[in-house]
Amino acid sequence: MNDEALNMSIRKFLKTVGVNSQLAIEKAVHKAIAEGKLKGTESFPATMTLKVGALGLDVKFDGEVKLE
Repeated sequence: MNDEALNMSIRKFLKTVGVNSQLAIEKAVHKAIAEGKLKGTESFPATMTLKVGALGLDVKFDGEVKLE
C-alpha cells in the first residue's frame, strides 16, 4: 500500500464531498427561503453519513447549520 496515494485519494474525495455538500445545502436554503418555508434566520440540525461498504465503515457526523 502506498500511504501517500491513499492520503491524496482521501483528500480528493473529501474535497469533492465538501464542495458539493456546501452547494447542495446553499441551493436548498435559497429555495426554501424563496418558497417561504424559511425566514433566513433559523438554525437547524444536519447529519452527514460516511459509508465505505468495502471497509464496513458507517460513521455519522452531526452538526448545525445557522443562517444567521
